[in-house]
Amino acid sequence: MSIGDRRKPSFGFISTRFAGLDGVSLETKKWAEMLTSKGCPVYFMAGLLDTDPAISHLAPKAFFKHQEIIEVQDAIFVKKKRTPEISRKIQELKEELKLEIVKFHAKFEFEILIVENALAIPVNIPLGLAITEFIIETEIPTIAHHHDFFWERERFYSPISTDYLRAAFPPVHPKIQHVVINSIAGQSFGSFTGASWTLIPNVVDFKVLPPQIDDYNHDLKKEIGLDEDSLLVLQPTRVVSRKGIETAAEIVKRLDHPKASLVISHKAGDEGTDYLMRIEEFVKLINVDLKIISDRIGLKRGFDENGRKIYTLWDVYQHADLVTYPSAYEGYGNAFVEAIYFRKPIAINRYSIFVADIEPKGFDLISFNSYITQNTVDEINALLKNPERIAKMVEKNYMLGWRYLSYEMLEEKIEQLLINYYGS
Repeated sequence: MSIGDRRKPSFGFISTRFAGLDGVSLETKKWAEMLTSKGCPVYFMAGLLDTDPAISHLAPKAFFKHQEIIEVQDAIFVKKKRTPEISRKIQELKEELKLEIVKFHAKFEFEILIVENALAIPVNIPLGLAITEFIIETEIPTIAHHHDFFWERERFYSPISTDYLRAAFPPVHPKIQHVVINSIAGQSFGSFTGASWTLIPNVVDFKVLPPQIDDYNHDLKKEIGLDEDSLLVLQPTRVVSRKGIETAAEIVKRLDHPKASLVISHKAGDEGTDYLMRIEEFVKLINVDLKIISDRIGLKRGFDENGRKIYTLWDVYQHADLVTYPSAYEGYGNAFVEAIYFRKPIAINRYSIFVADIEPKGFDLISFNSYITQNTVDEINALLKNPERIAKMVEKNYMLGWRYLSYEMLEEKIEQLLINYYGS
């Protein structure tokens, strides 16, 4: 059986949430879109959903912010105190969630399970345990798509979680094929589990040309408080410390442009607001204009309760003059792939995954090591004053993106995973 068969295989996606602009939700939608374009039915189960209800199964306790899940997670990873009551509660939640997975499978009868990060990062221990037991009990062919692992996050080190992490984060079973988004994660996964892995980086549908500025989004700059001749430097990430937003602010400060502004598209996210306050204080200290526009960004265009326009992230990319990506660490880099797709020049920190998996492919970028120097600033300023250089740079990057980061590459990789299950 393969994607190209007359009888198309069906896929059921499971995670803690499929909603919003987080990397897992965005990448899942791309996988689902590619599979749907090939005629393969897709279905979704999570604790928070913005997918079509007709092909979805909502299980509220799958969401990592459900109160009962928060209580057991805090006991394990914050208080680091595991009582018999906590152990029993985790088992009870596991059984509830396993029943939800059984209902999901019975409702849609999908043939292949795709688990999105729920068997990699233990934000919901009962869900990971439930998925693992369901796979073992049903022997359903499974693709475990891992975006980041617990050993990459200090907050998931807890001596009382070892049995859970060994059992389900990630589990090893003949029916599970493991997919990682970068080679460094693959090597650490292999060392930890002894299992094989397949590398599938983040993707974009490069054969579809990116949208252009139109009647709806032409006023975006004005709507977010910029002038038409402002230089929009886009940081298309959440406001979390590993994104290195201080460096983006410094770049804006040192540009040869009187109206350069730093625009951040996403909110602070799941890691608190301390860093957000730090950035707001920092830009005041160095006198940089900062616009955090997460309240104006949605999955679809529309209007908020105050009658203000809601734009998509795609709308913002179209107006960007430069994309900054100074992250200290990324699983791969959704924002990097998107900036390549929208043909935007990029100033990027040489984080470990960039050095291992992206830089060798030959993308034309302005890169730096941890911090910017005067040479970096000079290079950016010279580039922004040279439209011909920008045009050549972004076209080269677009074609390389099509080669290495496209839906066609994704289709080939999933085809191979299916061949491993079913033969050619």
